[in-house]
Amino acid sequence: MDLHLSDDVIHDLMLRLRRIEGQVRGVQRMLEEGRDCGEVVHQVTAARVALAKVAMTIVSENLQECLAGAGGERDEALRRAKRAILDLV
Repeated sequence: MDLHLSDDVIHDLMLRLRRIEGQVRGVQRMLEEGRDCGEVVHQVTAARVALAKVAMTIVSENLQECLAGAGGERDEALRRAKRAILDLV
């Protein structure tokens, strides 16, 4: 499945990924500092949820384009799209 995203969507995703990168660095610092387990897990969960949103945005933004361009291979394109969505959960 080739990736077809608008420049605006790519820009938004890049901003989100930079924020996630900062969250992960924060988790690393928290571990080095011996911070409370609950705080660390909370930050790990927040980063995981943010990454899942990035993935869902990519799949949902690309879904219509993928299916529209499938032509006679629409069933195969739909199967790949379903697999991508299920990989998110």
